[in-house]
Order: sequence, then C-alpha cells, then structure tokens
Amino acid sequence: MNIKKIIFILGLTLSWGCQAKTINDSLFITDHIDKLVFDDCDACGCAAGNGSSGFESLLNPQFIGIKYFAQHYKAKENLFVKDLTQDQYFNTLQVWGKIPLTEKLSVYASLPFHFHEKRTMQGDININGIGDLNLMGIYRILSSKDNFHQLNGGLGVKIPLGKFDEKGASGVNPSFQLGTGSWDYQAALNYKFQKNKLAVLVNTDYTVKTENKKNYRFGNQWNYAATGFYQLAGNEKTIFSAKAGLQGEVYDKNKQFDEVLPKTAGSALYGKLGFEASYKKFSLGGEVMLPVYSNLASRDIEAKSRFSVFINFGI
Repeated sequence: MNIKKIIFILGLTLSWGCQAKTINDSLFITDHIDKLVFDDCDACGCAAGNGSSGFESLLNPQFIGIKYFAQHYKAKENLFVKDLTQDQYFNTLQVWGKIPLTEKLSVYASLPFHFHEKRTMQGDININGIGDLNLMGIYRILSSKDNFHQLNGGLGVKIPLGKFDEKGASGVNPSFQLGTGSWDYQAALNYKFQKNKLAVLVNTDYTVKTENKKNYRFGNQWNYAATGFYQLAGNEKTIFSAKAGLQGEVYDKNKQFDEVLPKTAGSALYGKLGFEASYKKFSLGGEVMLPVYSNLASRDIEAKSRFSVFINFGI
C-alpha cells in the first residue's frame, strides 16, 4: 500500500473519530504535568538519513518502549546519471525510555538498530547493526499555574556505538551509515500549550557534530516542528488523539580533513498526520510524513516519505 493511500485511510479514520460523543475529561492525564519526550535523530549523518521522527509523546510521562521509523529517499546513481533512479530506505528499530529523577528533571535514552537498503543498477546494498546511543537530560524550565503553558529544555550527547564506513561516505549519500563515528552534542527546547482537548507543541533543537577518527565530520543540524493535538475520544482508562503539523530540517556541509565537501548541505520540510492512543499503562502512536519542500545535496537526493509507529509501557 503506498503512502498516499495510508494517509487517505488515516484521514477517514480520524474524521470518523471526530463524530464521537464529547466528554468532559481533559486531553491528557491530569495527574502528570510533564508529558514531553525529546527524541533523537534516528538515523545518522547529514542531509538524507538524519531525519528526526519528532520530539513529543503526550500520553506517558515516564515509560519504556519500542519505536519503528522508516524513511524513503530517491538519489542519483552516480555523477553520470541525471535522473534520480536509486531508491534508498532507512529503517530504524529503537528501544527508548524516559525516567524522572526529580519533579523537574528527567533522563531520556534511546538505542537504535538500523537496517538500511539502497537499490542500485549493480544490485542492492544492505547494511544493518546497532546505531549510536543517545542520552539527554530534560529540565522543566517553567510551567504556568494553570498548567496551560510549559517550557522544557534538554541537553544531550550521542555516543558513537554504530559503525562508520569511510568508503560509504564517498557515495551520493554519505549518511548511508550505521553511525557517525563521532561524539555529537544536542541542545533542545520544547514549548507546550494545553487546554481542555487541545494541545500545541513547538520544538526546536540543534546538534553539533564533531570530527570522527577517520577525519570526517558531518554537518551540524537544526530541526524544528510544530504539532497540534486534539482529543477525539476518551475516558478514565482510554484516550485517543489525532495530531497534525509541520517538521523541518536544515543541514550544514560535511567536512573531511577540514575541507568542505560539495553537495552535502540541504534542507527539507514535511507535513505530518498521525495519532496517539493510550489504554491504562500502554500507549500506541504513529504518523506518516510527506515532503512539502526538499532540497538535499543540491537536489541529488529527494525526500519521499516517512512513517513511524511506537508502543510504550508506563513505569
């Protein structure tokens, strides 16, 4: 089933859900204020492949879970091919969790397993293995007395556990990797407005990437997103919410031996549509994303689609 059919079916499902009887419950579990999760970049590297899967999960303030994230790109085969004929698929299955240390401070961690594929005229190329470990501290900077407004900040580090292939970095898409091979550092901000059945999240983060042992440095990255949530149904045990929004990414140029590499910078903007649901301590969510704008690697790479789904267990 192609991605446009998935969005169409999901849209019909959400439209049907909007007809559900209204309830008096607020959009989220009122016993918990901090429901924001800063997520890492699931793949690695630069332009294509380092897409963020989003930064928020609203239904569990503390959890452990599993998430699947898929990305599809089109790329040039080589310098002598004009058309974008090569399909590239970035797939990530990650274990993640968020544990509170104090009322305002939490620790977030994720460990991904990547299985990537690119289809070339010479045959398919596959790589798979463990990715880079991400750790982040999340601090609630402020929260209004009525709990309508909340601002969270995060500082994180990516530990290079994934394999970096220097030969692979010389291809059209240098980020066809399991890891960057470098220690990278992230700062993030997350603002939430929540009232009754409506919530709006605005996220931004910046990742500083350092040079790895192969003297290769992926370009720094800026992510930003705005997402709206609306509760369609719910009671004391169950909540179902729809979400929609925009998400963008900007990538700086890569360097090797401190020399700037051409056609390694870029930017992309996606529209997204999804849902989140919870039952007791379990929560389930998913979203599909399609590009509104794509200018990656001087248009040698084109963003096509993304899909993610997660299941979490509250602890």
